[in-house]
Order: sequence, then structure tokens, then C-alpha cells
Amino acid sequence: MKAIINGGKVPQGTVNVSGAKNSATRLLAAACISDGEVILQNFPTQLVDAQHKIRFLQNIGAEIKVDDKAETLHIKSGSITSKELAEYDYPIRTTYLLAAAQIKRSGSAKIPYPGGCKIGSRGYDLHIMVWESLGCKVTEKPDFILIEGSHFVGGQIKFPISTVGGTENALICASMAKGKTEIINAYITPEIEDLIDFLRRMGSVIEVNGSSNIIVEGVSYLKGTIKSVMFDRIEALTWLVYGVLSKGTLLINNVPFDSMEVPLLHLKKMGIDFLSNSNSIYFSPDCLKNGQVESFELACGAHPGIISDMQSFYTLLGIVAQGDSRIFDYRYPKRIAYADELQKLIDVPVVETEEGKITTRGPGSFISGEVTSTDLRGSMALVMAALCASGKSVVNDVEMALRGYNNLEGKLAQLGIQIEIQK
Repeated sequence: MKAIINGGKVPQGTVNVSGAKNSATRLLAAACISDGEVILQNFPTQLVDAQHKIRFLQNIGAEIKVDDKAETLHIKSGSITSKELAEYDYPIRTTYLLAAAQIKRSGSAKIPYPGGCKIGSRGYDLHIMVWESLGCKVTEKPDFILIEGSHFVGGQIKFPISTVGGTENALICASMAKGKTEIINAYITPEIEDLIDFLRRMGSVIEVNGSSNIIVEGVSYLKGTIKSVMFDRIEALTWLVYGVLSKGTLLINNVPFDSMEVPLLHLKKMGIDFLSNSNSIYFSPDCLKNGQVESFELACGAHPGIISDMQSFYTLLGIVAQGDSRIFDYRYPKRIAYADELQKLIDVPVVETEEGKITTRGPGSFISGEVTSTDLRGSMALVMAALCASGKSVVNDVEMALRGYNNLEGKLAQLGIQIEIQK
């Protein structure tokens, strides 16, 4: 899939931030351990990741009604079974979250390998540890991971590193386990706080101690509930940075300020003096104090700081900033491939990469060209650069960006910007 972009147009108008991808797809998986009907509101129904997960759950028996207009899911999961499917080619990174509902209904689970990968990648060792710590047996089959256990049994889960996915999996499984589970070295992000709130609404007993210790008392019955997905902090940042790069005039609604205080503070330090109220941001070219972005240094890390998923957008700002800027990311030091692709859309050599560090020697200007996506947020950075460049650009493998942005084409159209997605 590729995007054909005739760039150089200035966006004008209002854009509404959707429900957070990194919360919505987790809540969907957690909803399937409920014993009643769950309604998820403010759900980004057009996300590619969400659609694949809905398709898988429907194929194993879940009843899911999708209302694109109302952005709502109605979920009944009592008929989920652990049947073997004809194929397991589901490009879902968080497939491990789909195990708990099958264990509850069938005493075993068959899930696709994360991201569709086969044996050899082993990017899921911590999830195997979660299932085994809660009393299950795990077998890696050629096409799927098999988890067997009549039920989960409470225990201690001690992560060697802080992990978002591992914490999510442990929370969902422990909520239906027999007995008490302690999760040590948990990673508590705003999206995980949204998951904890949801599990509590269903009746799970969860105690959070400090910033890394969670105690879960499993319950046998989890009631149905209604939950609104939190707004997406990464999407909100994306639109603001796009406004800066394009010199557009944007009103961005549904900004979750509580979860992005530090990222926005860094923008202020760069001379981006946007206007804000309780839930919206307004940006116009007049919001640049000196008419330009100022150079900066920052390090990506854990929340409440700048998380790695936001890295590429600060790289874009570094490209147009006056002077040298440096972005460090030692948590994911190899997340730099997109930056080399990004250089193809810049008129002069600006971007320098090494593991854990990106240096930009701005200012540079965006030019049209052809590039290939390497990861979700990097793909969106390529799309944004192409939108700002005059002329025709091609972004290959743009489905990576569509995994994380709900109704991207429609939202751009509301700002007067047209892109063409070709399959």
C-alpha cells in the first residue's frame, strides 16, 4: 500500500483527536474477559490494527457490532472458543492480549505470533513468562502459540525490564486468575491507567503502589460496563507538529493535556507558543515567537517524559530548526531507520544517525521524493514531510501509518488536504 501525495498545500481548519490506539486495542482485548456486554465509546473504529483484532475475535466466536458513525463497539464474548483457524496471518503486534478470553472460555488459547512473525523472532518471551507464572503451559506451534491451562492461578510476575505490553497482559490475565497476583516492575502509562480503570469497572480488584507495583485480586465474575477510550496523546502531538511544519492554522480538539505535559513543555522551549484552553490547542504561524523553531536537545524515555513513539515528530522539528538539535533514545536505540528515509525528502544533508542518537543540522526544507516506511510513527513522519514538500511524493508501505491514525484521509480532507492511498 502506498500514499500518493501532492504536497505544498497549507492546512486550515479543525481536527478532532480520536480515541487512543494504544488504549483502544487493549480495552477491546480486555472486554472479552467480561461476563456481560461491554460498550466501548470513542473507539477509533477505522484503525487498521483495531479492524484486524476485531476480525480475529469474530472468527473465534465474539459478537462485536461496530458503529463507525458513533465510534462505538458493542461486545459480547460469551461464545468465544479456542478453535483452530484455517490461517493465523494477522498483522497484530499485541496478539498476546487475545489469550486470556480463550483461557476463560475454553481452558486453552491459540493466538497468532505477534506481528505475524514465526518462530525465531521471540519478541514475546515476557508474555510466555506471564502465562507460565500464572500456571499455564506454553507451546510454540508452526502457525500459532498454544497456551493451555484450565484457568489462571495467581502468583508473582517479576519483569526484568519495565514493559508496557507485559504489564497489560499481566493485568488482564490476573483479573480473572484464582487468587492474588503481584506484578513487580510494572510500567504504568496513561494508557495502562485507562486499562486499570476499565478492569475496575468490570469488578476487578486492583491496587497500585507507587509507580511500578500492582496487586490484583482475581474475581470469577466480571460484569459488563460502558467505557470511553481516552484521547490519543500521540495523535494530538502529531497534528500540532504538522501545523508548525506546514505553517498552517489549526484548532486541535480533544487534547489530553494531563498525559502530555512534558512533551508540550519542550515545544514551548523551542519557541512554539501555541494557545490552549482546557481541551484544545490553537496554532497559527503567529505562534512561532521568532518566526522559526529554535534548536534543542532532548532524551526519549518513560512517561511522563517524551516516549519513543514521539521521537520522529521531534526529529521533524529539528530538521526545520535553526542550528543543531540532538534527540537521544537509549530505550530503543535502533529506532532510527525512518530518519535515513526522511533525509531523502530534505533539500540539503541535515540528518545524522547513530544508534541511540539522531542529530539534525538545520534548517532544511522538505522536497518531494519517494520513500519507504520502516515503522508506524516513522511512516507518519514521512507522510508529514511529503505533505509539506511541493510536488508529488510517494510513501511506500503507508499502511504502517494507517495502523495508528483513525480516519487519516478524512481528517486531512477536513483541513483542505488530499492524499491518495493505493493498495
